[in-house]
Amino acid sequence: MDSDVVHTDDVPVTDLAEIDEIPPDLDIRSIDDALGTEKTNCKLWYFDPGEEITYHAHSEQEELYYIIEGEFSLKLGRSGEEEYHEVGPGTFYAAGPEVGHGHRYLGDDQGIVLAIGAPAVEDPGLDPHEID
Repeated sequence: MDSDVVHTDDVPVTDLAEIDEIPPDLDIRSIDDALGTEKTNCKLWYFDPGEEITYHAHSEQEELYYIIEGEFSLKLGRSGEEEYHEVGPGTFYAAGPEVGHGHRYLGDDQGIVLAIGAPAVEDPGLDPHEID
């Protein structure tokens, strides 16, 4: 991939409920697929009231998040050292490899989170309580 440009509206929405292997029942836009990136994952996650991505970690990937819309409750940190934060639009947060993270949408409308991860590995997530 050298370079490309894409508008959010031109990226199709995928309903993860239709994919058995992916646990969260959310809608996403795979910006990385639309752009053809090879070293970075980039997704827009759409949350309805009460939806969440449960506390998990990745073996290699560092992830950066940005809240575009909505109020979220975050759980961040290694097992036994977790911290909770309530955050809203304009908030960035990050989790390195093997660091637990998860978030639940608290709002009444739709919440939107931008997630960027590198390296671009397909890692369904680890239980942070089982990492040495």
